[in-house]
Amino acid sequence: MLKNWINIFLYHIKNNKLFTALNVLGLSIGIAGLIFAILYWNDEHSYNDWNPNKESVFLVVNDLGDDVVWANSPGPVGASLQKNTTEIASHCYMNLGYYEERVQYKNKKQKFVITDAQNNFFDFFPFEFIKGNPKNCLSKTSVAISDVVAKKLFGNEDPMNKTIDYSGRKLAVKGIYIANKKSAIAPEMVTNLIDDKLNPENNPWGNFNFGLFVKLKNVNAKQKIEAIIEKLHYENNLLRWAKDEGLTPEEYLKKYDEKPMKIVLESLKDSRLHSITIDYPEGKGNYQFLMIMMGLSVLILVLSIVNYINLATANAIKRAKEIGVRKIIGASKSNIIKQFIFETVLITIFSILLALVIVELSLPYYNEFLGKKLIIFGSQFYLQLILIFIITIVVAGIFPAVYVSNFETLKVLKGNFGRSKSGIWLRNGMLVFQFAIATFFIVGFYIVFQQIQYISNKDLGFKGDQVLSIHYRNKYDWKEKGYEKKIYDRYQMVKAEISKIKGVEQVATGAFSFGNGSGSSSSFQYKNANIQSQNMGVDFGMLEMMQIKIKEGRSLSEKFASDTINSMLINEVSMKMMGEKKPIGKEIDWNGTKLKIVGVVKDFHLFGPQAEIPPMVFFHFKTINWMLQNTNKIHVKVKNENMEQTINDIEKFWVKNVDAEDPFTYDFVDKQYARTYETYVKQKNLFSLLNVIVILIALFGLFALASFSIERRMKEIAIRKTLGAETNVLLKELSKQYLIYCVIGFLLALFPVYYLLNRWLENFAFRITVSIMPFIVGFFVLLALTLIVVLSKAYVATKVDVLKYLKYE
Repeated sequence: MLKNWINIFLYHIKNNKLFTALNVLGLSIGIAGLIFAILYWNDEHSYNDWNPNKESVFLVVNDLGDDVVWANSPGPVGASLQKNTTEIASHCYMNLGYYEERVQYKNKKQKFVITDAQNNFFDFFPFEFIKGNPKNCLSKTSVAISDVVAKKLFGNEDPMNKTIDYSGRKLAVKGIYIANKKSAIAPEMVTNLIDDKLNPENNPWGNFNFGLFVKLKNVNAKQKIEAIIEKLHYENNLLRWAKDEGLTPEEYLKKYDEKPMKIVLESLKDSRLHSITIDYPEGKGNYQFLMIMMGLSVLILVLSIVNYINLATANAIKRAKEIGVRKIIGASKSNIIKQFIFETVLITIFSILLALVIVELSLPYYNEFLGKKLIIFGSQFYLQLILIFIITIVVAGIFPAVYVSNFETLKVLKGNFGRSKSGIWLRNGMLVFQFAIATFFIVGFYIVFQQIQYISNKDLGFKGDQVLSIHYRNKYDWKEKGYEKKIYDRYQMVKAEISKIKGVEQVATGAFSFGNGSGSSSSFQYKNANIQSQNMGVDFGMLEMMQIKIKEGRSLSEKFASDTINSMLINEVSMKMMGEKKPIGKEIDWNGTKLKIVGVVKDFHLFGPQAEIPPMVFFHFKTINWMLQNTNKIHVKVKNENMEQTINDIEKFWVKNVDAEDPFTYDFVDKQYARTYETYVKQKNLFSLLNVIVILIALFGLFALASFSIERRMKEIAIRKTLGAETNVLLKELSKQYLIYCVIGFLLALFPVYYLLNRWLENFAFRITVSIMPFIVGFFVLLALTLIVVLSKAYVATKVDVLKYLKYE
């Protein structure tokens, strides 16, 4: 029996090459799309999954309201928390940003990603140790390194107890671990130099500088711990600040229009995809993008299965007599169902194999698209692949099998292939569903394209197309005497020498990065307003170089001695929040320092164009002298002529006089900024690719049903032609039902596409308004594609020999 089924299957493949190819191609594309999404899904969900502490370890996150969230905490919180509750097993402070520094062993130097943490770091992130004891490998004089560092720095030599040079310190290697697991924090080296910085004198209650992780004995005590930390902040911060002004805490909050700080304990298991902060060293996953990928992939697979069913039922008419003959010679209904399911199994297996080939060949491009290093590893998703196989067989195999098994023997042998109205409605309903999905993708792509074009072409308030942003490393230790003066003198030397290079127009910098913010935020007070702003330390000429305009007053200038003592600028957002229409000359309180406003800067985009423009304050580096240590870029404006030679000359000077150890790396400010919305550009590209795929699959299904419908009406067409019907009349008659289905499918998609795309647009602070144009364009594109397929098939049908269909009548 099985051999007979295989022979019949091969026979029909040979005689229906086009339908078979469309079936396999449609299914394989749908399955490949879902495999891609599953690989991405599994990778994102693998973060911290290996960690046995993922549900008991929490990062303390401070929510100040109005979308201001700090992942760092003051140094005294941890110890105070341990004293006030027994629910905490332990706590660990660490730097939430990596240090990327060079480490030296003998004559070999390498740059590694380093985390500074307390000595119980490996209790919270228990990476597997090859050598050493994770309990005592971290101290002021020791370091733990990953196996990758051990190989690169020591080669075949045993690293244990060997001394390395790191930022002028001698550290002994006391542990080697394997860092091959996806983790919120996965450094190549771990040091324990943080304790001095946590000293209350260096990091008091008001300084939020380091990430604090706590391990709970009972995860159900989460809310209780949050309340305790809130109380600690209330007693040590809010109460003190209010007392200094002679106010009650309630009066203080009302005066500055603030809300009490809320504490959120965020578990490691939520850190990758559901975090309310972006400060984890390994970054935050894009949950919305992940769900978009999964949703669209499932939608395409459903579309592929619907297309398969349409193609299978359309092709079934050609097998009607085969089914009739088989029933006459004794085949049961269940036997026919099994045969057709068997054929679906074979096609699905082949489609999955082809899908895996497509994925394997396309994976390098997919990895480049996502910025990942995904590989096809069977054990990662074989259960999901089996589930896809089973669902495809159940959905795509059973309906066509039952459909053909219900053919009435006598009718099909007489040539009457008419089916029940319910069967016709089901097929037509699936066609409408395909039209609805196609509408969703066509209209959705148009809206996404419009939004990306909008943010790409929006006036950012600055111009960075000829400005180099050069990576600049501070090589001085904050404990050194005269630390701030050394930083300033070195910067001035670099600025002066680069300015002499031919082709350089201007050199300046600021303690911020276009697209990434300032890295420093604090509040300033004006009357009853307390404004949390971005601290923008700048050099003279920085704003002018970036063509950032002054709305009122003047910019900072070396002509005014006060501009390095007590002058400052604010942006338009700050002015609005101050409630002051004429701020020039007004004095504000910035962290206890009285500063006078001399100008208002026109708003510009500090973060990506999808983000709100924050309040900002600008002052010269000498005014707030510690701000220069936050500078990690030198900005150089170069001329268009001989730009390559100018950059080469800058690099030669840099390597010789500034930093011989770190490679000279730069980027153009405009390109650097464009990366802030790169994710959304990728979403546009994804939508455009899937748009093509969906339209192709929908056209496959339309072609199948058009073929099926017209094949059933060939005698009608022959009779109409015999009676003198013209070709244009026949074309109108054959195509009008598909135009109706097209309209119905379009109307069904209107609400979902409008609702979901509006939800997507909520990601952007600056966004387009969804107009009627995408829907008009989408409708006419869908209509045009429908007419092309249906009319081409119908035109061929009107040119057939009528005698072929009438000679037996």
